[in-house]
Amino acid sequence: MQFIKPDININFVGRRKVAFILSLGLILIGLAALVWRGTSIYGIDFAGGTIVQVRFNNPTSADKIKDGLKSVGLDRSAIQRFGGEGESVFLIRTDISRSKLANLSKEVKDSLERTYGEDTVIIERVEMVGPKVGEDLRQKALLAIYYALLFIAIYISGRFEVKWMPALVMAGVLLMGVYVLRAIGMSIPMLILAALAITLVCCWFLQLKYALGAVIALIHDVMITVGAFALTNKEFDLTVVAALLTIIGYSLNDTIIVFDRIRENLRTGKRREFAEVVNSSINQTLSRTILTSGTTLIVVTALFILGGGVIHDFAFALIVGVLVGTYSSIFVASPVLIVWEGRFASSRVRLKAKR
Repeated sequence: MQFIKPDININFVGRRKVAFILSLGLILIGLAALVWRGTSIYGIDFAGGTIVQVRFNNPTSADKIKDGLKSVGLDRSAIQRFGGEGESVFLIRTDISRSKLANLSKEVKDSLERTYGEDTVIIERVEMVGPKVGEDLRQKALLAIYYALLFIAIYISGRFEVKWMPALVMAGVLLMGVYVLRAIGMSIPMLILAALAITLVCCWFLQLKYALGAVIALIHDVMITVGAFALTNKEFDLTVVAALLTIIGYSLNDTIIVFDRIRENLRTGKRREFAEVVNSSINQTLSRTILTSGTTLIVVTALFILGGGVIHDFAFALIVGVLVGTYSSIFVASPVLIVWEGRFASSRVRLKAKR
């Protein structure tokens, strides 16, 4: 199915500077929101603590719930509405996760029923995560995202660019670098940032242009999605990590389609500017990109609206990720190839002139 004219020629690459500025602005806004929220962005999976999901038979408010929790010392907990319109379901979040709260469900129910009356409160679930477990999960989540990006870079370099040896060299450098940084006691977040920087430097100097473009686009997608969570006051938990890994796979697939068409057009032998080849390739795959992204967006939007509170954040992450991933395949990953080609093409011209 093709609803876009085959000869369409939108000048995408001509707008790459505007796109770079827009992307940089979104990333900086997201980082500022992350700094402002601090550790409050972590859900119970990563921060540790206790969460109680309570359903009330009658409409109520967060303030009244806090009054009802005073007798069990949870009146300072964060109260958040959960579920769809017309549902009186609330999440009670506290940083307490001691073993003495084993009977927390009964204590909370009894305390609230003294305020609301008997048989008016239903405790639907109670989850507890210790602070040590939360920290371990947080570190493993960061490492999972990083290693996904690393193996993607290695795969694209070897399979897509037929440069297995440089890809293996990059893998060896990164594994050694991560080992040394962990040995000196660097924190996991700083370790991931350092490893990502090493990955980008290796891609640049080993001339792995397709891997460089893909990795930059994927980092771009993850950072903007996480920034969207910070801006919308949502929490970051294991479900969101699963969504981020899904976004990485989806965005990569879209990027590879464009890259593959660029490679095919370069093999035709026609003498054209590299930027022109890239722009033509994006236009040729535009119909497929819109169809794939559009149908995916319809599905995840339906999940977001109809799926309920349990997968609400997961669906929200996918909506942002699909939109940003489609954008990055066109305006980030492909223009990175143009920047790389301009840098090394000019170097080759200078070398030939000296000879």
